[in-house]
Amino acid sequence: MPSQQQVQWSQLKVGVLILVALSALTALIFLMSGNTGGFFTGRITVRSYFEDAAGLKDGAPVNLDGVTVGSVKSIHISPEHKLTPVEVIMKISKRDQPLVKSDARSSLETIGVLGDTVVNINGKDATGPPIADGAILQTTETPNLSDVIKSSQGTIEQLDTILAKVNDLVDSLNSGKGSIGKLINDPSLYNKAVNTLNQVQSLVNGISNGKGSIGKLIADDTLYNRANDAVGHLQHVADEIDSDQGTIGKFIKDPALYNNLKQSSQNLNAILAQINSGKGAIGMMTRNEAFARKLNSTVTQLNTLLAQINSGQGSVGKLIKDPTLYNHADELMTSSSDLIKAIRKNPKKYLTIHLKIF
Repeated sequence: MPSQQQVQWSQLKVGVLILVALSALTALIFLMSGNTGGFFTGRITVRSYFEDAAGLKDGAPVNLDGVTVGSVKSIHISPEHKLTPVEVIMKISKRDQPLVKSDARSSLETIGVLGDTVVNINGKDATGPPIADGAILQTTETPNLSDVIKSSQGTIEQLDTILAKVNDLVDSLNSGKGSIGKLINDPSLYNKAVNTLNQVQSLVNGISNGKGSIGKLIADDTLYNRANDAVGHLQHVADEIDSDQGTIGKFIKDPALYNNLKQSSQNLNAILAQINSGKGAIGMMTRNEAFARKLNSTVTQLNTLLAQINSGQGSVGKLIKDPTLYNHADELMTSSSDLIKAIRKNPKKYLTIHLKIF
């Protein structure tokens, strides 16, 4: 049998082994629970107040811009904070304390759509000093999943109503109601489209075969040949004009016309200069005031004379306006015509010569 000393030694080894195992288990649990900063690193306590816990649990990670810097120690209700009654006490590693600014804001966020809720500290815009132990972090409320579902409930209901109307519209279209329904279900449109395409294909085939005016225009070389001949004639005419042949060629190439026009322009300028200087009859008419007055007086007298003639005054006026002369002349002509007819009818009556001898 083992001695009592051996039994005590064995019990001591078992106790030491149990203590070591418990220590290792505690350290493992501590590390797995989300605590950071090492086993012997100190931590500070920070508080935040929220409207709702949103599923946050004890031991949940506390992240700084997505990086874990601590964990949630406890969650309970604080009645003195009526608007934000949920108090969240967090433990943050002293190693990360300089990174958490006093003016940073904390919020509750969900990892993924249906993941766990964590505390996230937004320090991007924070510029204050590092947070102190026992300080309160201001919060930024973010809508949780239930809030999002509640706020989108109206939209979902409207979407459901729209989908019901769309279903009714699709049923109407499938049943052939309305213009679009007939367009989809009635085969007459398809048949008309097929007939139209067949006619277009026949027309294209006819044009390709040279039928009709357009077909001849495309397939027949006559038009091209005529156009080519016309272009050749135009080129020949242009060559003749360029070689100083014909009237147009002489008009373009011969400088005589230019010289004649220049000489005519010079003569015209000389005549205009003489007129402007008062020389000649036209010059006197345009420059001599006495002559202009005489011409004006003559025109006035002529106008007065024509007015008297139009009113029947004077011999010329009576000759033009009085019908008596016309009537007498007409009567004379009529009498003369009657006399000539009577003479022709019975010349002896008017041409008999009576000779008397005394």
